[in-house]
Amino acid sequence: MEKLRFDFTVKPATDGKSNIICISSIATPNGQVFGIPVEYQPANHHQVILNTPNYVKVRKSLNKRHQTRKIWITMTDDISKAYLDEEDNLQFNDMYLEEISEQTNSSECMQRGSNQTLEKLLEKLLEEKEKKSETQNLGKISKDFMIEKFTGRNSNACQWIKDFNKECERFQIDEDKKKIEILKNFLEYSTADWYSNMLIKFTVESEWNIWEKNFCDTFANKGWSPIRYALAYKYQAGSLLDYALKKEKLILEVRKSIDTGTLIDLIAFGLPNFVADKIDRETLQGTEDLCNEIGKLEHLVGKNKYEKKMYVCPDNKPKKNEEKKPCPICVNGKKGIRYHPEDICWFKNQKSIVKTVNNSELEIELNETNPKN
Repeated sequence: MEKLRFDFTVKPATDGKSNIICISSIATPNGQVFGIPVEYQPANHHQVILNTPNYVKVRKSLNKRHQTRKIWITMTDDISKAYLDEEDNLQFNDMYLEEISEQTNSSECMQRGSNQTLEKLLEKLLEEKEKKSETQNLGKISKDFMIEKFTGRNSNACQWIKDFNKECERFQIDEDKKKIEILKNFLEYSTADWYSNMLIKFTVESEWNIWEKNFCDTFANKGWSPIRYALAYKYQAGSLLDYALKKEKLILEVRKSIDTGTLIDLIAFGLPNFVADKIDRETLQGTEDLCNEIGKLEHLVGKNKYEKKMYVCPDNKPKKNEEKKPCPICVNGKKGIRYHPEDICWFKNQKSIVKTVNNSELEIELNETNPKN
């Protein structure tokens, strides 16, 4: 014989995960096909075939499980000794090979096709399961992110998206698609509508830098109002420490790169003077030192608050503990018993004043009068 046809097939290995190339059968030029026992089908049992240039091409051609190639290989002395006896009967390892019919080959092909279909279905199910588990894992990871949710009212949108990128790096989320998927867990109110619009326009398969740029362009506040509010924020009432922490947060949201000294000065500037004057500025190295000192002075604000709430009775109103007395004008004028201050009694101006004059005084006054009148 001048040549033999070797039928190569990619089959699963014993572990079920990896693939191996097997020689399932050998055919002769006259159309006879001889099957190779299953235990001898792996290509590593056929060293003479592995040394041929044909096998190098076969190995490059077969990349997926259940792929097949039927290759004619020119007969050499080594191949002849391995697969033919002196009468040209096909053999392998001193065993004669069994001839198989074309019907058997057809059934094997059908079985192979059904196996491929089943394998594709299994692969699809595995992919869907992996996607579902991946989505669940992203939801769990998002709970460990050390950033607040973005509501659209945050002071600095660009600073927030930078912090989001840092958290993605911390959890090794590098794919653009995963960043886009996990972003929806941190958006609320109008920003959630923005996310839905972006999905319609660009889809989840787009690049992350497109989403990042659009986010900053949409929500970045380029006016002075956030800075003005942060700088003008002062203590009004309540806890001094709550004020200090809120002021620090407002300033860092608009200018994260601010130096510590300036940050301390701005926080202290919003404190009441009688509180700030009791803090030694030279001893403060960080905002935590300032907060510590502020916490020690909370009692000053409580005392001041109590003094402001003390009740002061007007002079013209009776105190609650003072016994009520009836108005003497109303009592003397027999107007009834009424309880009100004497100064505001209505009958005070209605009282008639009677002047008593004796007769002698009247006579003297008449004599002094000009008789001509």
